[in-house]
Amino acid sequence: MLAIFVYFILPVILLCIGFPIYLILLLSSLIAVLLVADVPTTVIQTNMFGSLDNFPLLAIPFFILAGEIMGQGGIARRVIVWVTALTGSARGSLPMTTIVSSELFGAMSHTAVGTVAAVGRLVYPALRSGGYDDRFTVSLITSSGAIAVVIPPSISMILYSMSAQQSAIALFTAGILPSLLIGLVDAIYVIVYSRSRKVAVGEKASWRKIWAATKEAGWALGTPFVIFGGIYGGVFTPTEAAGVAAVYSLAVTMFIYRDIGWRDLWRITLAAVFLISQILIIVTAAGIYSWLLTTSGIPQGMVAAMNAMHLPLWQTLLMVNLGLLLIGSFLEPPAAIMILTPLLLPVVEAAGVNPVHFGIIMAVNLSIGMYTPPFGLNLFASQAIFNQPLGSIYRGVVPFVLINFATLMLISYVPAISLALVGAQR
Repeated sequence: MLAIFVYFILPVILLCIGFPIYLILLLSSLIAVLLVADVPTTVIQTNMFGSLDNFPLLAIPFFILAGEIMGQGGIARRVIVWVTALTGSARGSLPMTTIVSSELFGAMSHTAVGTVAAVGRLVYPALRSGGYDDRFTVSLITSSGAIAVVIPPSISMILYSMSAQQSAIALFTAGILPSLLIGLVDAIYVIVYSRSRKVAVGEKASWRKIWAATKEAGWALGTPFVIFGGIYGGVFTPTEAAGVAAVYSLAVTMFIYRDIGWRDLWRITLAAVFLISQILIIVTAAGIYSWLLTTSGIPQGMVAAMNAMHLPLWQTLLMVNLGLLLIGSFLEPPAAIMILTPLLLPVVEAAGVNPVHFGIIMAVNLSIGMYTPPFGLNLFASQAIFNQPLGSIYRGVVPFVLINFATLMLISYVPAISLALVGAQR
């Protein structure tokens, strides 16, 4: 009973009090070592530093730096102009531009909040002038930005690959169709919304505009081709791809587009360093917490309890999904993945779920959690960026939470959506 209190109840109490997540994990781990686990206190620093001694983890700083450079260096703006030229005058084209731009920029920046900030600042004025109210506009930007958690190469999938001992490339491949499906479902919704409210149409698309936008955005659009082409072509590993992405984005923004100078680069690098440190300190704290939780025998006990209940697979997945959605609305994806993967993966594997498929289920859950009230991180980012009341954003995101929950159920119960490109079998 004491172990349950230390590992589960105490962290919830500290979270409600307002402690930062890394401190919650460190305090819970320290108390566990002192009162529950029969291990020396030296395991804390050993496991914390051991959590960082991982080559794939190097991808995270490089991807974050590349995302900051692209977000502040004009690449995001050129991508949005290009998408706008493609969508043209169709009713609902502006919200569709937001969704497609978020998918593209999410694949480049790899951070949900960064996608909200970069894409949101650029599309917000156009959406408002196009006849969409504040509630819909901000809610669309808030939910669309969360696709960065799912679309490869996702930082969340890198962390899951480390935690679950799965191939990062397999997870990236598995995330392609689910991320496109989420974008398609959102696009259908915004088209129906726009037509039901008879929102005005925009300027008609033309080949001249498309060609001009494509020529201007050519180097910017080359970013995902460099990353994915290199990974799937066997030229470099995902970690090396992150370094290539950082160098490529730097070369494009500084020497081709000339949108940033050396002083801007220093400012952007500092912003990236702060974000990197926030993620890595969570990784170190979650590393010792996850190790103690795994060695405590609690995951094995959960597997035995689930097996004793003889639940069908669909009920097991439903329980896990609901739990992940709840936790995802309180915790950031890096912390949630590092904490929950050792706990839940044995449960779902015992039920017959492919670990790569479960990685996608977890990523989609946590992406929805980014804009699920009351504490989804994207909600607070949008409030700060667009100066909108939280209550209005809460009400606005409800349709997106519901339709994406339905998409989550489809992804959960149809493994082929995730595994078809991987070639894995359940």
